[in-house]
Amino acid sequence: MSREFNYLSGTDADFNRVSPKYGVKETIATLTILVPMIVVALVFAIIFTSEVPWLHAIWAVLVAFTVFLIVITLRQAKAIGYAERADDLLIRRGIMFHKATVVPYGRLQFVDVDAGPIDRMFGLATVKLHTASASTDATIPGLPRAEADRLRDSLAGLGQANLAGL
Repeated sequence: MSREFNYLSGTDADFNRVSPKYGVKETIATLTILVPMIVVALVFAIIFTSEVPWLHAIWAVLVAFTVFLIVITLRQAKAIGYAERADDLLIRRGIMFHKATVVPYGRLQFVDVDAGPIDRMFGLATVKLHTASASTDATIPGLPRAEADRLRDSLAGLGQANLAGL
């Protein structure tokens, strides 16, 4: 947990970050798509190097693009955070284009915890918040499973308490 000045709301908040495993999981997902493309481009470049010498540029560009995507993916994973405040949950994300979503507890209708097979392999889960307004639905990906369950229970309780106060 880190205490930071929120760039959008102008308040101090204790932000919890997602698991570092989330960045690794997203990197592996990126590599499963791009590595076969690099291999195919490299094979074509080797086979047809005498006829079309510029084919080596294709796999070199794909390697550079892959490295770029991995760096961006890891930085984006580090930029995701959430803060539980008195009346709402603040979720932030983004490196260059910052986005902050404020979800009032009284507007929560239900909270889901999803974990696909790869998420379970890494011990991660995604918390999905559903509100009265579809435009304020939010997700927090890459949480450790125990933290996701704790957050779900906490938010469900706070949502019920604040809804009852309306």
